[in-house]
Amino acid sequence: MTLGDRIEAATRRLNDTIVDSPRTVVIAFLVLTVVFMGGFGLISTETDSTEGFTEDLPEQQALDAVNEEFEDPFTPESESTQLIHTGDNVLTKRALVRNLRVIERVEKREDLRMESASGPAPIVAQAIDPSATTAAEQRRVVEGSTPTEIRRTVRRLAAENPAFSRTLSEDFNPSDPSASASITVVSHDVPSGFSSGDLTDVQTDVQSIASDEPGDIRAFGSGITNAEMGNVIGDSLTIVMPVVVVLLLGFLTVAYRDPIDLALGLLALLMTVVWTFGFLGYSGIPFNQQMISVPVLLLAVGVDFGIHIINRYREETVQGFEATEAMREANNQLMIAFVIVTVTTVFGFGANVISDLTPIRNMGIASAIGIVFTFLIFGLFLPAAKLEVDRLRADFGVPEFNSKPIASEESALGRALAFPAVVSRYAPVVFVIALLLSGGVAAAYGSGVDTSFETEDFLPPEEQPGYVTVLPEPFAPGEYTVTETINLLEDRFATNQDQSVKLYVEGNFEEGHALEALSAPNEDPPDSLAVGSGGGARPQSIVTVIDSHAERDPEFAALVARNDRDGDGIPDQNLERIYDELFASPAGDRAERYLTEDRRSAQVDYAIESDASQDEAAADTREFAEEFRYSATATGSIVVFDAVTDLIFTSAIEGMILAVGLTGVFLVIAYGVLEGKPMLGIVNVFPILIAIAYLIGTMRYLGMSLNALTATILSISIGLGIAYSVHTTHRFIDEYNAGAGAHEAMVITLSGTGGALLGSMLTTSLGTGALALAITPVLGDFGLLMALSVTYSFVMSVVALPPAVLLWARYDEAGSLAGLAGTASGSS
Repeated sequence: MTLGDRIEAATRRLNDTIVDSPRTVVIAFLVLTVVFMGGFGLISTETDSTEGFTEDLPEQQALDAVNEEFEDPFTPESESTQLIHTGDNVLTKRALVRNLRVIERVEKREDLRMESASGPAPIVAQAIDPSATTAAEQRRVVEGSTPTEIRRTVRRLAAENPAFSRTLSEDFNPSDPSASASITVVSHDVPSGFSSGDLTDVQTDVQSIASDEPGDIRAFGSGITNAEMGNVIGDSLTIVMPVVVVLLLGFLTVAYRDPIDLALGLLALLMTVVWTFGFLGYSGIPFNQQMISVPVLLLAVGVDFGIHIINRYREETVQGFEATEAMREANNQLMIAFVIVTVTTVFGFGANVISDLTPIRNMGIASAIGIVFTFLIFGLFLPAAKLEVDRLRADFGVPEFNSKPIASEESALGRALAFPAVVSRYAPVVFVIALLLSGGVAAAYGSGVDTSFETEDFLPPEEQPGYVTVLPEPFAPGEYTVTETINLLEDRFATNQDQSVKLYVEGNFEEGHALEALSAPNEDPPDSLAVGSGGGARPQSIVTVIDSHAERDPEFAALVARNDRDGDGIPDQNLERIYDELFASPAGDRAERYLTEDRRSAQVDYAIESDASQDEAAADTREFAEEFRYSATATGSIVVFDAVTDLIFTSAIEGMILAVGLTGVFLVIAYGVLEGKPMLGIVNVFPILIAIAYLIGTMRYLGMSLNALTATILSISIGLGIAYSVHTTHRFIDEYNAGAGAHEAMVITLSGTGGALLGSMLTTSLGTGALALAITPVLGDFGLLMALSVTYSFVMSVVALPPAVLLWARYDEAGSLAGLAGTASGSS
């Protein structure tokens, strides 16, 4: 007995167990479903959607070190909340009182653990009366001051206190004091063990207090951001899943045309989702925005399996088979196809596990395991449940509403689906060459598709689409402020987070040459950093702090001059004393932003050209870091996100190559072992490659990029799309081996199985396309691309596969005839 015979025998024994003991199978699967439901309570939600992508990158580790070791007023510690105040002029007496009233209410709440507040209003109040230490005292000071006194104080602070100006928007006018926005940082005295969830509670309460006051004062911080990113996951599911369910109900109703069969199909889909989510809980894989796509993908594959098993079962009953034998025959025909589809889909989805990016890797694991669950439930449970329900239906006299298959050779739909096979019969070589050329053109065009990674991909848009704003409860999403606040900060404050890069420099900065080593490369920087006078760099570092303080303090300037042996303005000896004097001066707070207290680490901020791309700026910064005498690491959000972008592109290409390679090799082996026709494996892959080429070309045409989620679309398209060609080829082989000619077998296949494929395509494309309604852009793009991918895969299985199969059959038959001729010649 050959290996193929043993495999077929094993699948028949499994199928006999399902058909002969359906009740036992149903009970076992229902018990397992209850077990998996226990994992729901263990599911954790990951709200910081960008953290997982950057956590192991050297650039991110350097940025973490910068954030931990240096002070930055625009990046508060985890125990701080920012109050952003906007208006015509936030420096008027009324505006300052409103700001202090919010701070006062926060201070009175012991559970909000306010330690201090630093911003324009407290600074102005204490400049007028230094003894006013509480928010209530500061409010009374400002209320008791005249507008003229407040303006005079603001002008004095602008001249004497650089930290005061940094809390105000870039349009701050110190002469006639006015500014359109301000930042007040509220620090919280938190105990050890204070969690991110506790911080979220504190910051959302502060947000509620701020919103109660007149004027536009809003709270902002990591806790609020995490809360909104967590809410957007739930809101997206609340919007998307009902649409998916309605679409599934509509199309499955058309496909099944029987309420009991429809209920069975939906139960199997529900069990698939329950098993997969239970697995997430037990395995500890967190649920994030990317994971929203997993249940939609599983529904897509489950719908395909369900329609095929019910449709094939009906084809057998129409021919006169009794229910048990009809299911036995249908499942015997489909089981191998289901196994092949499952393995190839696991290859497609699971190819993402090789990614260096944790969220993409986790998505690959979850979707691959979910596909195995889908096979078990639809390949084993659904046939058993269908038989058991049909027996109960017969016992209780419940009639079948419609048991006809979706399409047949005689139907108009069947003839339409078979038309490509009819046309390509006469010149399959021409059709194959034409498809290869068109696919090559599409792939060449699509090779220019962009790759991106941006925080905004994961955040809800600043303005919600119209369909979202009119949704009734409980589908209406919550209010989102984070994106609007981030845009406000970028527009009005000199944070320069998107227009600057950083170098994290490590070494002994008390050595005489340290500061000169930090400054020397600045004379000849790469192009994107050459924004200073004479083509030099424009850095902010401990050197620039020393220079600016020396301009204001003659005594400190003399100290610097005495220790500048070569007269270049940069001290090169006795640096320890210079640092001590600097850190003890009013410029000490700025010095702490660029040099650590142990003098072992420094950061340098560099402005970049406004029109420099992320890739150019990151590459130039990495190149620049190599010119420093000390160990320097390029970092900053631009550099980190560029590193993630490179990994996203690498993951997409490597995942696609791995998926195609594994799928092709497996299909060659599978068809070789089972049918003695290994080249059919290559034929199966052909339409999927054309579909992917068209998909990439469409992405570029629509202006979409490979991002944190769409990067998985290439390998996922292989996993989903291969099902269409596998089902078509498997049915073709059955008819071909039964004695039909290649053309006749393909016509029978497309007019029969083609109907199930069409129903599967419609439900899958519209179901996955419903993700386009998700609140976050990254999910919307992924949903649209999934719908296009499934549509292209179906079209190519009907248009591209027939000529390829007919071409294969021509050479297969020629080889068989040659073999027969050789045998006859040898016999004679």
